[in-house]
Amino acid sequence: MTKKLLLIDGNSLAFRAFYAMYQQLDRMISHNGLHTNALVAFNNFLDQIVDPMQPDLALVAWDAGSGKDTYRGQLFPEYKDGRSKTPSEFKEQFPYLREMVALHGLRNYEKIGLEADDIIGTYSRMGEAAGYSVTIITGDQDLIQLATDNITVNVTKKGVTELERYTPAYIMEKYGLTPQQIIEKKALTGDTSDNYPGVTKVGEKTALKLLAEYENIDNLYANIEDMKKSKMKENLINDRESAFRARKLATISTDATLDLPLQEIEYRGIDYDKLVLFYQDLDFKQQLAKIKALRKSGQIAGGDEQNETQVHVVTLTDTNLRAVTMLGKKVAVHIETTGDNYHIDEMIGFVIGNPEVGYYASRDMTLLQTTELKSIIEDENVVKNVFNVKAQLILFKRLGLQLKGTYFDFLLAAYLLDTTDNDNELSTLAQRFDVYMSSDDEIYGKGAKFAVPDDEGRVLMHLAHKADTLMQLELPALAALKAHEQMHLYTEIELPLAHVLADMEYQGIRINQTRLYDMGVDLQGRIHTIEDAIYIEAGEKFNINSPKQLGILLFEKMGLPVIKKTKTGYSTAVDVLEKLASQAPIVDHILQYRQLAKLKSTYIDGMLSVVYPQDSKIHTRFLQTLTQTGRLSSVDPNLQNIPMRTEEGRLIRKAFVPSEPNWQIFGADYSQIELRVLAHITGDKNMQKAFLNGEDIHAETARAVFGLADDTPVDANMRRTAKAVNFGIVYGISDFGLANNLGISRAEAKQFIDTYFKEFPQIHEWMDKIKQSAHELGFVETIAKRRRYLPNIQSKNFNLRSFAERTAMNSPIQGSAADIIKIAMIKVNSALKENNLQARMLLQVHDELIFEAPSNEISELSELVTSVMDSAVSLDVPMKVDNHYGDTWYDAK
Repeated sequence: MTKKLLLIDGNSLAFRAFYAMYQQLDRMISHNGLHTNALVAFNNFLDQIVDPMQPDLALVAWDAGSGKDTYRGQLFPEYKDGRSKTPSEFKEQFPYLREMVALHGLRNYEKIGLEADDIIGTYSRMGEAAGYSVTIITGDQDLIQLATDNITVNVTKKGVTELERYTPAYIMEKYGLTPQQIIEKKALTGDTSDNYPGVTKVGEKTALKLLAEYENIDNLYANIEDMKKSKMKENLINDRESAFRARKLATISTDATLDLPLQEIEYRGIDYDKLVLFYQDLDFKQQLAKIKALRKSGQIAGGDEQNETQVHVVTLTDTNLRAVTMLGKKVAVHIETTGDNYHIDEMIGFVIGNPEVGYYASRDMTLLQTTELKSIIEDENVVKNVFNVKAQLILFKRLGLQLKGTYFDFLLAAYLLDTTDNDNELSTLAQRFDVYMSSDDEIYGKGAKFAVPDDEGRVLMHLAHKADTLMQLELPALAALKAHEQMHLYTEIELPLAHVLADMEYQGIRINQTRLYDMGVDLQGRIHTIEDAIYIEAGEKFNINSPKQLGILLFEKMGLPVIKKTKTGYSTAVDVLEKLASQAPIVDHILQYRQLAKLKSTYIDGMLSVVYPQDSKIHTRFLQTLTQTGRLSSVDPNLQNIPMRTEEGRLIRKAFVPSEPNWQIFGADYSQIELRVLAHITGDKNMQKAFLNGEDIHAETARAVFGLADDTPVDANMRRTAKAVNFGIVYGISDFGLANNLGISRAEAKQFIDTYFKEFPQIHEWMDKIKQSAHELGFVETIAKRRRYLPNIQSKNFNLRSFAERTAMNSPIQGSAADIIKIAMIKVNSALKENNLQARMLLQVHDELIFEAPSNEISELSELVTSVMDSAVSLDVPMKVDNHYGDTWYDAK
């Protein structure tokens, strides 16, 4: 086979790597304070593109200095002038980039007086002459001039891992040029990035046209007198010297003198032992995990992993079931499914065991229902380590089993310890504690768990590794929770809440499908009527759902004023259309159309598609480890987001009904919980006084910001303004943001905020203190010690830092409100059982709890739930609970 030579343009790829992950610059910092965004992206390039190539020879070429130090700088002193200064965050990564290259088995090379292009150009021709197949990888289009039948130039398209492959045939197809003519094109156009001119007002289109006719600038100038008189001819004549100079500047040297012989750039392969130390120094957890997993699987040699105790896995069958009774009083247990929706996804295997006895695994789920395993699963005294206890509880319920004794859930523990970058993957989260295992993607393929590998042993071993990982993680994770003073948050709130949520999800909420379908039919009829009205106003039919077609119609054909443009054309976003609605009836029709179409597709059709045929219910999933504030999120479908601002949206709740005859829907929600938390946390006496006296907080705030006497009536507009200020303060709003929300000037908004802080001075004082604390500690906490880490709080970027400061003010408020509703859910659930009520908790929608109950229990339920929620947490101000009930969720509200 033909030997391979790989040549990499170090500077251009490093530059692209830096900006590929620039948005994460202030988050990607090692424990030594080194920015690592370029290093991470460049490492991805080496892992995904370079390492799989296994070339025979490989070299990364670097610029030894600026362009001024080369013959190009001598030819044209302004060469590369005007380039912005290299960011310090980029420069500090350069030495590590070269070390990374060397550890991956590639040679680094640079030479004073040469650019990386010239080094690559020379080696490419040397390699071709020696019979190598040459691959060049660069971020610079200039190098495509080097392409031949034996030299392929790969140019980055996006980031550093998506490449465009340039061969002579591809260059001809794309530009109608030979590789040599790429230089001629630059002679005519010049290069703005390298700051050298070509011919005045000759762009790429004109250059291609000229080269198609004359082939090169020598022939062009030889025939210049035959060209008809034009401004272009005049420019060509005047800029002749500039064009020939540009050609010299654009020409990459292919015969430079290099000190390193071709045969000495042999690809040496990855030095894994040193690379591990390098990754550890940079905090590259994911890359370390990959090496660890490769060593465990025997795909690469070396390292301490060879000396680790091997996980012992036994395939469980009918004949060896009795062996599981020897497992003792602590086990890890896990059921694997084909996807994330554990309500319906197929179960593909399970594992149970511990390191002392070993791990028993099987693809036969019926074995869990045998006496031997059922006695362990349902024994409260056998402690279970799990990952995602809520999912496991429901999976066992599906098998008719009650999973008991769950004490350690690593998913919950990891989430509480750090909510940032929480991807809910065991392999990734385990890396925080230097525990490594193969990811699901590496075993099953990305997103392909459903297509389980035929190698049953491989699947069962993977399950055993998961269980063993859970056993390894228990002590360090619980120790970290104790160090953070979060054991109470874990054992008294999140863990018991997971059991409550599992019951709610498994129970589900009944849907009247006929009613929901009829709503859809009605909506579809209204949508068709609006469509017809739009077409009449437009004078033609078009795709209303196409922003491009809509933009052309409104702004070109109908001549409406353009308010905003995007990269792809005119913006037709809601905020733009709302500003135009008064100018043309068609715009109002389009807004109505969008609103109704979304209701139909998302909420009517969407919910009908997820109703379980077995029980006519929707079983939403509550994500407990998603949000940074601790709030729950509802998915598949999202029942927390059913529109309430329009009657059409509210009517959807009519389809939510009790699952038993003579039952009703009951709801209870906290009133202004976040503002009550704000009054408690800040200790502001004026705000506390309003709540203690049972006054309307928004009316009181209105009197404060408008300077009204205590007994002065407050109109609806004043109250609306005060409400915006109250909740804006909670979210750290600026005068600019408040002005936008209220449609007032920034000066007026600033006056409102300044007056607010004068009336509620301790709120302002607390905000200053919490920001200072966040800067010092790097995190903020809720009343239940829930932490929110703020990686950008020290950022040099003003916008990132300001957002982190606003988050520091908001998170303790939102997060504490989340703590309160969670505590209330746990206490209400216990109270229902203690009082032997049939009522069931079905949903949590932000600060509201939804139940179903027999009609004759509603009075008792109302009294009980209100009492428990009122006293769930002791604050310096009273909590207020409103309740309501009816035959449907709509009627209850």
